[in-house]
Amino acid sequence: MKKTFFIGVIFILVGVIIGSNFRKFNYSSVNAITKKDNSFYFLQEGVYAKKENVEKNTKNLDQKLIIYNDKKYYVYLGITKDKKIADKLKEIYEKRGLNLYEKVQTINNEKLNNNITQFDLLINNSNSEEEILTIEEVVLASYDEIVNN
Repeated sequence: MKKTFFIGVIFILVGVIIGSNFRKFNYSSVNAITKKDNSFYFLQEGVYAKKENVEKNTKNLDQKLIIYNDKKYYVYLGITKDKKIADKLKEIYEKRGLNLYEKVQTINNEKLNNNITQFDLLINNSNSEEEILTIEEVVLASYDEIVNN
């Protein structure tokens, strides 16, 4: 009898601990990110006509994605599916003296959609600006690999 009571108390305590951790989890941010939408927020640093200007003006940027389109070089510092993350990234870069332009683009690529969704979840659980920028560096590399290959 005592053993059964003791085991019951342990199960209740484990349930309380697990339940309290689930309350901390932000389900609304997960739902906002995982919805099937092909819209992406691209955070653009600038547009350049010459490659030399890109190299000169972005040499201090460790992470960037350069896309050549319509005889212009577009430089992006972030890609996300979540507006809050886009705002957070813009704020981080503004502190560093950069003004980014937010462009919403639609891309129908399931692999890219899934990758960026996963990276957005990581960013939502990150507090450090350095962690966020490191994750975003992987996002840019992922985009380049998936779309350009």
